[in-house]
Amino acid sequence: MQRIAVVGASLAGLSAAKGLRSEGFTGDITVIGAEDELPYDRPPLSKRLLAGAVGPEDAMLDLDAAADADWRLGAPATRLDALRRELWVGGAAERFDGIVIATGAAAIRPALPGGDLAGIHVVRTLQDSVGLAADLRAAPGRVVVVGAGFIGAEVASTCRELGLAVTVVEGLAVPMELALGRTVGTAMARVQRDRGVDLRLGSTVIEVRGGPRVEQVVLSDGSVLAADVVVLAVGVRPETQWLEGSGLRLDGGVVCDETGLAAPGIVAAGDVCRWPNRRTGELRRVEHWDNAIRQGRHAARRLLHGPEVYAPVPWFWSDQFGVKLQLLGSARDTEEFRIVIGSIEAERFVGLYRRGDRLAAAVSLNSPRPMVACRVLFDRDASWDEAVAELAGTPMAGAGKP
Repeated sequence: MQRIAVVGASLAGLSAAKGLRSEGFTGDITVIGAEDELPYDRPPLSKRLLAGAVGPEDAMLDLDAAADADWRLGAPATRLDALRRELWVGGAAERFDGIVIATGAAAIRPALPGGDLAGIHVVRTLQDSVGLAADLRAAPGRVVVVGAGFIGAEVASTCRELGLAVTVVEGLAVPMELALGRTVGTAMARVQRDRGVDLRLGSTVIEVRGGPRVEQVVLSDGSVLAADVVVLAVGVRPETQWLEGSGLRLDGGVVCDETGLAAPGIVAAGDVCRWPNRRTGELRRVEHWDNAIRQGRHAARRLLHGPEVYAPVPWFWSDQFGVKLQLLGSARDTEEFRIVIGSIEAERFVGLYRRGDRLAAAVSLNSPRPMVACRVLFDRDASWDEAVAELAGTPMAGAGKP
């Protein structure tokens, strides 16, 4: 290969470009990004940058070995011919020997009556966060966050740190139920309420009122909430529209094989990639910072050196309301959950999830050290009984606040 294009100036795209150089590729690398900014870190967008503790420049990532790439920013790719490995950017077509698709995902903005009023935000890009931060600095009387998932909870947490009144609206019975299950979701609901959040569960937003700025939010249960700022945190959709008609399989993302290959000479990485992970037994996308880095590097190796199965144990963390939440593995469609260290009441615990006779996932709240032991259990593919027996013997002295 002499010319490789990385489509998406994201964390995954940057990781792929760095990986190409570290794997010995000396040819031309072209990185194509829809945004005007060079790659930046997303975790601060809902936390420190939103709070004003750091500026946009502090979120920028080091290019390092990828600094010599041809960075084409503010001009998204609009079309791909997978058979010819031909990309269209700015109306012109170019052919490449290899292509990494790392276009990520975009925040979902529901079509709501009044949804175009000023003061309504999503949090996905650097400019999204900068715009929301400006509204929060104006000291609004009430912020309404729609969605109690990880981003919604982190935004709500930041607003409470700023001393703002916050209402969180969530359609599920408990926050993060799909990712963490009912027990841990209930614990996180208590964390929010104990920190002063007005948490409305089992309800959705059906209308936004006001003019020219948002003034009220109408819920499906008939409630009407005062709102000076509204944050929509209801999830993301993979950025695949530009790939329609490309010849790639698109189904909730760019569908790849278990090595990350979407088509000959074309790989995908990060939030846009949907692949069968033999470790978890799932065909899904993983929208986490850790995966973006690892899968970007893997994509580079796959292009240059051929088939290599990508089967990581998914891992993520979330800092919210003064607690650190971590999940290792996948808790979806699990059959049992058990607290093995600490207690939910103390807001310090480690819990395990079972699927069949295997350990499927581990979750911790304010207990980062025992998660190291959980990683070892996953590395050796421990059974459920082995995991419970070993973790139950771990002293609480090994846990602690981060």
